[in-house]
Amino acid sequence: MPHPEFSPGFRLSAFDVFLLAAGGFGAWFVWSRTWWLGFVIAFVFGHFFLFCNVFRMSRGLELIWAAVFVVLTRFTVTSGRPSWTTTVLVSLAATTVLVCIELQKDSYHGFGWSRINPNLRRWWDARLAQRTQPSE
Repeated sequence: MPHPEFSPGFRLSAFDVFLLAAGGFGAWFVWSRTWWLGFVIAFVFGHFFLFCNVFRMSRGLELIWAAVFVVLTRFTVTSGRPSWTTTVLVSLAATTVLVCIELQKDSYHGFGWSRINPNLRRWWDARLAQRTQPSE
């Protein structure tokens, strides 16, 4: 099995640009008909970009954010409580907390990694060494 390449930092592929453009167009199109649904699309796509490309967050933290947002959005849409303002503010607070958690990890490899986590290369090399050692 080949070793994964060490490539930390911000990333952006042609497929990411395509997804962002499609999400942006979809959000704009839907917003013109149902503002809150267009907003939800834009908010989710924005977080997708932030989590996957800027901070390169772990899957578990992404799923925590998604659960918070889905639950809040469900109640906001079905009962009007909490309000959209509360849903957005709580979701943004969750974003901030989760990004701060990610930044504290030994494995942080997103935007600004070299200043935030200067020992990343050492962590990476140690993980590769563990993977290549034969099992007893």
